[in-house]
Order: sequence, then C-alpha cells, then structure tokens
Amino acid sequence: MKVVQLGLADYQPVFEAMQAFSANRTADTTDELWVVQHPPVFTQGMAGKPEHILVHDEIPVIQIDRGGQVTYHGPGQLVVYTLIDFKRRHITVRELVSRLENSIIATLAEYDISAHNDPKRPGVYVDEQKIASLGLRIKHGAVYHGLALNVDMDLAPFSHINPCGYAGLHMTQIAHYKQPCPDIQEVAARLTHHLSRQLDMAATNQQEK
Repeated sequence: MKVVQLGLADYQPVFEAMQAFSANRTADTTDELWVVQHPPVFTQGMAGKPEHILVHDEIPVIQIDRGGQVTYHGPGQLVVYTLIDFKRRHITVRELVSRLENSIIATLAEYDISAHNDPKRPGVYVDEQKIASLGLRIKHGAVYHGLALNVDMDLAPFSHINPCGYAGLHMTQIAHYKQPCPDIQEVAARLTHHLSRQLDMAATNQQEK
C-alpha cells in the first residue's frame, strides 16, 4: 500500500487525477492512499439534492461522482483517498466501509476519543456528532474517493449545508476532545497505518481461504 502525500491541494485537479489513476490502472497497479487537505469547497455526490445546500456563498460547489449528498472540505480536515483494486481484495462494499470506519475508530482511540459507527449512516461518530465522513465510487472493480476526518478546522461552513443530507446533524473534530490538538500529519501517519493494516488484512484473509 503506497502512501502519497499531496499537502494542501485544490479539489478539482485531485479529483481528476483520481479518475485518471483509476481508469488507467492495471491488474498490477499498486493500491495507493492519497493524503491531502483542501481549500474550502463543498462537494455534491451523484444523488445530491440542491435543497441540502442551505447557504450559497463564495465557497465553490463541485459536482462529483461519488455516492452520497453534500459535504464540506477545508484546511485542518484530513482527507485520505483510497485508490484500491476492489476485485483483487474480494471484499464486499459493506466490508470495505467497515474497514475504513474501523481504521478511523482505532486512530481516535489512540487519542482517548471513544468513537463508533452507525449501521444506518456511513461515517464515524462521537456521541451523536459526526467526526468523519465516507464517500466512495466503484468503477471497473476499482475504488476511489475515500474518507475525511475533522482534526482542527473551521466547522462553520458545515452549518451552510445539511451534512451528508441529514438536517440538524452536528459535526465535531479531534480538537474538541484533545488539547493541545495533535498535528494533522501525526494523525495522518496513524490513520494510514490503520488503513494499510485493515486493507492488507482483507487481502491476507482472502488468500488464506
């Protein structure tokens, strides 16, 4: 599992690069995790409904090809794009989502933050507040897009939308529970470790069957 650090990068070029990577990959292409932060942007999934955008301001809205509704990305949010050969790992979509959620939960546990998933809503929650979102696209057996974990960011733009299509859903972040807040690169190192372990575990389990 190759980890690629993109730093702070505009959303649109990274989105297009994900599409190109997935379209051009072969059976031998190594799976990659792209670690990035984005300048402020709203992204609207394929089934996104315009009424979930409550306030129209200077933050751009980009229509993209993942599942789900609208969400927000901004500096201080850790985004990891999971560019994975889905067929090669022989796991279901539900199992993939669970492994991504479990990686986030394990990372938060290292900071003494007790988090959980919700079978009815993808993502990771602390109490009833959402701390991480997931959105995936599966095409030709490959997965792209991924997850976003709120570390230490301005959460105000989330009030301009119904996050992930849920009216009244409150967002939270690591900085609300851990002070001083850990550096986002430290969080990224821990999260990519858990992601690599969870996803490699999936491949190992399949080989043993």
